[in-house]
Amino acid sequence: MAAVVLVHGLYHRPEHFAVVAERLRTDGTGVAVPELHRGSLAADTAAVQAVIDALPEPPVVLGHSYGGSVITGVRRAAHLVYLAAFVLDAGESAASLGGASQQLKDAIVAEPDGSTTLHPGRAVDTLYGDCPEPLAAQAVGLLRAQAPGCGRGVPQHHSWKETPSTYVICAQDRAIVPGLQRTMAARCTDMREWQTGHSPFVGQPGLVVDLLRECSRPATRPAGSR
Repeated sequence: MAAVVLVHGLYHRPEHFAVVAERLRTDGTGVAVPELHRGSLAADTAAVQAVIDALPEPPVVLGHSYGGSVITGVRRAAHLVYLAAFVLDAGESAASLGGASQQLKDAIVAEPDGSTTLHPGRAVDTLYGDCPEPLAAQAVGLLRAQAPGCGRGVPQHHSWKETPSTYVICAQDRAIVPGLQRTMAARCTDMREWQTGHSPFVGQPGLVVDLLRECSRPATRPAGSR
């Protein structure tokens, strides 16, 4: 089975993927969860590329939300998984596509140093509204400040044009508008729709694990069915 690289979104940390990573590792799957927050899309992409390049074989690479912008720019992935994530084309950025809900915009708090954070109470409902309360509280506690400008970054490479890809639409998402997700999903070779909120790796990690196991097996990787 191919190794898996998990790429988190804005405000998130690798620890948000802890349950998914642990379950995959129990099967003997190699898992890497790089830390972003390098200050720009280009720097975040370079950090993930370094992880991919260090692996002996091309991995399955999952990007969540802004993490989709990051994985769009990498090379040498065996399969791309976009989880309620941005699939960008030439000249596009996450910011230019829009799609952030008003609820998410209302949760963003500008900090004096130019960074932004998420209001904890609003973040619970926006990002983890379908998650059990203890898990949602834990996930909010892990959120961190976000440097400005990452969402305006434009990838210099578009990996989905040459690499098999699966898009997961989160139909109950309160952060990224599902309608935009469906538009971006049409760019991928496979599409799934889950009745979850924005963060199924917190509330329903089994869904994410099962999909990654499927994508990690070369004989059964999704091949364009919808």
